[in-house]
Amino acid sequence: MAPKLIRLNAFDMTCVVHQSPGLWRLPGDRATEYNTVKYWTDLARLLERGLFEGMFIADVVGIYDVYQGGPETAVKTGTQVPVGDPRLAISAMAAVTEHLGFGVTVSTTYAKPYLLARDFSTLDHLTGGRVAWNIVTSYLDSAARNLGLDQQVSHDRRYDVANEFLEVCYKLWESSWEDDAVVKDSATGVYADPTKVHAIEHAGEHFTVPGVHLCEPSPQRTPVIYQAGFSSKGRAFAARHAEGIFVAAPRAGLITPHVAAIREAAAAEGRDPQSVKFFALVTVIVAETDADARAKEVEYRRYVSHESALTLFAGWTGVDLSKYGLDEVLQMEQNEAIHSALQTFTQDDAAQQWTPRKVAELVAIGGVGPLFVGSPKTVADQLEAFLDETDIDGFNLAYATTPGSFEDFIDLVVPELQARGRYRTAYEGSTLRESFYGAGQQHVRTDHPAFGYKVTRALV
Repeated sequence: MAPKLIRLNAFDMTCVVHQSPGLWRLPGDRATEYNTVKYWTDLARLLERGLFEGMFIADVVGIYDVYQGGPETAVKTGTQVPVGDPRLAISAMAAVTEHLGFGVTVSTTYAKPYLLARDFSTLDHLTGGRVAWNIVTSYLDSAARNLGLDQQVSHDRRYDVANEFLEVCYKLWESSWEDDAVVKDSATGVYADPTKVHAIEHAGEHFTVPGVHLCEPSPQRTPVIYQAGFSSKGRAFAARHAEGIFVAAPRAGLITPHVAAIREAAAAEGRDPQSVKFFALVTVIVAETDADARAKEVEYRRYVSHESALTLFAGWTGVDLSKYGLDEVLQMEQNEAIHSALQTFTQDDAAQQWTPRKVAELVAIGGVGPLFVGSPKTVADQLEAFLDETDIDGFNLAYATTPGSFEDFIDLVVPELQARGRYRTAYEGSTLRESFYGAGQQHVRTDHPAFGYKVTRALV
């Protein structure tokens, strides 16, 4: 059997500090241009030149205020604040590309399905079918407080809401407008046939949505569904809904059992387990030689901010490491933040040896994913070994410096992977789902739960 091709997303966020705190200060880094259209359109053109699957854009709707008990450190260091809306640059990027996909993060905890369905249908139209929804349930208490709640909704209940949220969206996207509802008959003045546009009449525990979808069918109807989360609830949600899954851990051994478990659960849901595509967080520092790459890493570490790194960690896990000495061994406590982030540290073989200093050093370049450093051959070896051991499908490539990390990877690593037969040489089809599954598969597969909501009745 031919080796699995490696798929790539660029991992970014509409902020200054995403996964490599402090490196925005490097000469030539453009992270501070996150609030300009040109930053995003230049990056989109670059990624399409590199035949990337897509751009995966993270988001938070709260501020990182766990570290030292307030938001001051996050604000001072630019740690995911200020942060913009990840959806608003998509149309501009789509206008300068033809194939690149766009994975957009939106939380089911704070959005409303009726409006969100319209947002993604609109984006799917404007991108020509190249949009994905990265479904999150949010984890910051600061977001909950600013969006009308006394405190964060419990972790498991957030997933209960998310499941019904998806049910409503599937009904809107798949069953409200029939494929041939839009006739555009200028002679009769009929734009759409009302007998082929249906109210979804949803009445559930969390949502009541009786009416019709506001948008006509888009190229993909349902956007490609991404999900991130390794808790038991998150795995069950992913096994049912996800077409792409974002995973993050510092080494392969922490990812492999989760991938296997979700594939098994997907099969139990009646889905082809290989139709679920896994993307692992990774950061790459590459140069012509191993020595040059190591020297580049040394230079980068002169700019990292450990204070910002611990601010990120506190937001992800709900654990404030300012309460510990720098070399004090950590005792992690469970809370309502990201369960999988805590598991990264509590389930590691070296879990009892984590200290604030070690956490900061890990997170400082690339967050909680592995950091691969070396020549194109060395990096390609590392990527192949990681993918083959874990049975993932590709990587969400975080940057140390932007756009430099992406430029280096495209110019040096992509040709090496192509020469090994491990990376595409052309895009498949025109939509993001076709990039996942091959030309002709624009809509959800027949084994995906959204397919069960296809139109089955006429309006009465």
